[in-house]
Amino acid sequence: MTQMEQNRKFMHCPSFRDGMKTSDQSQGVEPPAFGKPIVGELFVLPLFENLAENVSYASLLDARRSKRSYSDKPMTQAELAFMLWSTQGIQSFRDKVATFRTVPSGGARHPFETYITVKNVEGLPPGLYHYLPTENLGEKKVTIERLGDLPDYDKTITEMVAGQAWAAKAPVVLFYTCIPYKSEWRYAEMSHRVVLIDLGHVGQNAMLSAVALGLGSCCMAAFDQAACDRVIGLDSLNEYTVYGVSVGTPTE
Repeated sequence: MTQMEQNRKFMHCPSFRDGMKTSDQSQGVEPPAFGKPIVGELFVLPLFENLAENVSYASLLDARRSKRSYSDKPMTQAELAFMLWSTQGIQSFRDKVATFRTVPSGGARHPFETYITVKNVEGLPPGLYHYLPTENLGEKKVTIERLGDLPDYDKTITEMVAGQAWAAKAPVVLFYTCIPYKSEWRYAEMSHRVVLIDLGHVGQNAMLSAVALGLGSCCMAAFDQAACDRVIGLDSLNEYTVYGVSVGTPTE
């Protein structure tokens, strides 16, 4: 079987009824934690209650397009908060098993973490940040932690996104990573196909949210896996990069 045929086969839907009998959840194993330990300096971003209030859903769908050219206008902290909450914000949770968020996820597992490379956000030092949705359970409030500097920012981002230098001009780039065991705990070996479906929901919310703020965005499936994981500090097995989204004020 060729690699192309293997990839096609991967997209087939397996028997969830049979496969879930082997999952850790079915064996009574405790579920993984919702979030990761805090290691950086915390920033609580401003509330975004007055943003994106008068935009119709139909107009968002009409306006959603990939934007790859950005002005020098900085993003506000409130705009960044809205982008983060609208793609991974936790609205409620059930015991230690499930979080209910602004995007759907198979089994409410939500296996993603959000990292932010900041170039130009009002009042935030440039560098690498991590979104902490578990800090504000059920609130439209956003806390992020600063993980460190990004020396030679443009070169670093260009390398991370496989040579797409235009992305380094955006005020922020959101990098979504996957912690696969969060889904494997419930779906075992069927989980990885589900994760890819979940990822599409995140990307669509990101693009529609950007339009609602009068911003542009571009979802990037093309990136350098090794470079992204190295910059963010991932082991590439238990957590690894799966998506990138640039956001900023478009020049068109």
